[in-house]
Amino acid sequence: MMRIVFAFFLIAGLSFASDDAAKLRDRQEQAALEQRAAALHADAEKSPNDANRWYQSAMAYSYLAEVAYEKHDKPASGRAAEAGVKDAEKAVSLNPNNAEFYRVLGTLCGQTIPAGGFVSALAYGKRAKEALDKAVQMDPKSARAYVAHGVGFYYLPASFGGGPDNAIKDYKQAIALDPKNAEAYLWLGIAYAKQHQNPQAREALTKSLQLDPDRLWTKQELDKIPPQ
Repeated sequence: MMRIVFAFFLIAGLSFASDDAAKLRDRQEQAALEQRAAALHADAEKSPNDANRWYQSAMAYSYLAEVAYEKHDKPASGRAAEAGVKDAEKAVSLNPNNAEFYRVLGTLCGQTIPAGGFVSALAYGKRAKEALDKAVQMDPKSARAYVAHGVGFYYLPASFGGGPDNAIKDYKQAIALDPKNAEAYLWLGIAYAKQHQNPQAREALTKSLQLDPDRLWTKQELDKIPPQ
């Protein structure tokens, strides 16, 4: 019974840490996310055989990389992504049967590319695609996996098979699986804007903001698109 109770509070604590980091991501609190990622990484180092702790650390680094990129701090984004890749790899090595671990690993590999350009695309592009393909194959009903798969395509250079066209297909699949996925609508809007399809971009971003009104980046991306 005590083990069950301990496991319950452990899972609840990990869920809280993830939710809290997501809120920091929404508010673009980069410094607070740096502290959270460092704390979660230190916590994982104390329990090196706990895949979930490495996963939580990797998630925090992914949020940090995302926020740094949104704030045009590419060096910090790249550093966070590379740190997260290492933690995600540890989670996958400890539990290779978890699709969510592959999703985070693929996401982080993809997040190194905007900061490092072509060099990072060579080093991490294939790894990102393989991990995200694996996540979708293992959990084809995961909207989060399809969003991450689409983001991977979005950032991957066209010469490597990337681009917004394939990304949009993934975002639409994510929305079909989960019509309330704000992240899918956000990235759908960004991809449409990349293709200069402004009405579709505004519609998708507006929907995303309705679902997650605290997400600053969505507001910023919407403000960039002139009203029709």
